Amino acid sequence: MSSISDIQTEARALVDADTTSYPAALMLIRNNTAMEEIAGLILGADGRWDWDDTNNTTFPEGTTTLVSAQQDYALDTTYLKLIGVSIKDNAGIWHKLQPFDPADLGGASTASAITGPLFGYGPQFDRAEFFKTPGRPVLYDLHANSIVLYPAPDNGISVTLSAGLKVYAQRTAQLFTSAEVTTGTKVPGFASPWHSLVAYMSALPYAMAYKPERVQFIMAEIMRKKKELVAFYSKRDKDERSVMTMKKIRYI
Repeated sequence: MSSISDIQTEARALVDADTTSYPAALMLIRNNTAMEEIAGLILGADGRWDWDDTNNTTFPEGTTTLVSAQQDYALDTTYLKLIGVSIKDNAGIWHKLQPFDPADLGGASTASAITGPLFGYGPQFDRAEFFKTPGRPVLYDLHANSIVLYPAPDNGISVTLSAGLKVYAQRTAQLFTSAEVTTGTKVPGFASPWHSLVAYMSALPYAMAYKPERVQFIMAEIMRKKKELVAFYSKRDKDERSVMTMKKIRYI
């Protein structure tokens, strides 16, 4: 297990640098750039065992207070991968919302005519007419960095407004701060055999600028370590057996 102090020492050693030639501020930027990229690799590879940075002390979920007739709600900027969205009804029961995109409307004579899969023939209509009357949301659309609810919540008649929207997600890596670098003990929040990947990825830009003869070696090690990391996270839920299932064919 490598601490941030160990990682920075290794990164400088890979390119014969010191704290003067490779200053702390620049090193920290590249450490965190590497951490974000590694988090993206892990999130793209993990299966039913969802990854979260082990430095986090809370579960990757959050609640937001609903506002009567308001459709859109901002997402936490640390969320990279959305797992689910739920709404709390007026009796305190959570209901999972179904994902939706306006492109799914396909066409229909009225919004209320669409049930089940949101496909159909007929004249199209503006999304503003879709579930126009506030009530208990049943669908959600992701747009930019917001969740858009259909319908918008009502004024507490069928929903609980206070902390009534819940989002389940996967977050980016917990990045290092300059204070943590000074302390030097914090470790990356992913599997320890690949902590050195942060050092190699941080050393590469310096090597490209000042040690071109080392670029090929460092790049080869980065590729090897990334491949191993992805393979590990794609198969770590080994207590669950993979099952092949038939995919339903939809005829339209």
